Amino acid sequence: MIIAIDGTLASGKGTIARRLSGWYGLAHMDTGRLYRATGIAALKKSVDFDDPAALADVARALDLNDFSEEELRTAEAGQAASKVAAVPEVRSALLELQRAFAHQSGGAVLDGRDIGTVVCPEADVKLWVDASVEVRATRRWKELTEKGETLSLEEMIAQLKERDDRDKNRADAPMIAAADSVLIDTTHLTIDAAVDKARAAVEAVIAQKSERSEP
Repeated sequence: MIIAIDGTLASGKGTIARRLSGWYGLAHMDTGRLYRATGIAALKKSVDFDDPAALADVARALDLNDFSEEELRTAEAGQAASKVAAVPEVRSALLELQRAFAHQSGGAVLDGRDIGTVVCPEADVKLWVDASVEVRATRRWKELTEKGETLSLEEMIAQLKERDDRDKNRADAPMIAAADSVLIDTTHLTIDAAVDKARAAVEAVIAQKSERSEP
C-alpha cells in the first residue's frame, strides 16, 4: 500500500505521515528532507543556484547521513529547499529515488508536495493537508524560536507566503492537490483529530479493496 501525503509547510503532513507509518507498519520518507539537504549542500559548496546542472550534480551525490536533523529544520534550509525544488533537473535527479522507495515490498508512506501528482500518481491513498497561512506560520515560528532562531512572526508569515507562491507556480511539478485526494484542513484540528481523519481515509480504501477481492 502506498500512501501519498501532500500539502503546505507546517500543515501537519509530516506528523500525520509518521503516525500512519507507525500504525500500518510502513516505511516513511519525508521527501522534503531530500530537497532541504540538496539546498544546504549547495550552500556549503557555494554552488550557484542559477546553475541547474551543478545543482542536479549535488542532488545525485546526496547522502542524508551527512546532515543532522537540526541542520535540515532551519529557516535557511527551508528557503534553500524551495529554490532547488523549482529546478527541473534537481527534481528529475531525485524522482527515481522516491519512486523506488515507494514501491518497496509492502509499500510506504511518502509526504511532500507532488507525491500524489508526480512521484506516485498511482498511490492507493492520497491526502492533501493544509491550514491557514497564519496558523502554519505560528507553528513554524514557535518551532524555530524554541531552537534559538530570531525572526518575527510577521517575517515568518511573509516567508511562508513567498514559499507557497514559489511552490504553487513553479513550472515543473507544482504544489497542487491531486484530483482524487482527501482534504484534511488542520487549521482548527488537534494533531490527534487530524490523524484520525487520515486513518479514516486509509481505512476506507482498505475496506474498498477488501470488498473488491471478495468472491
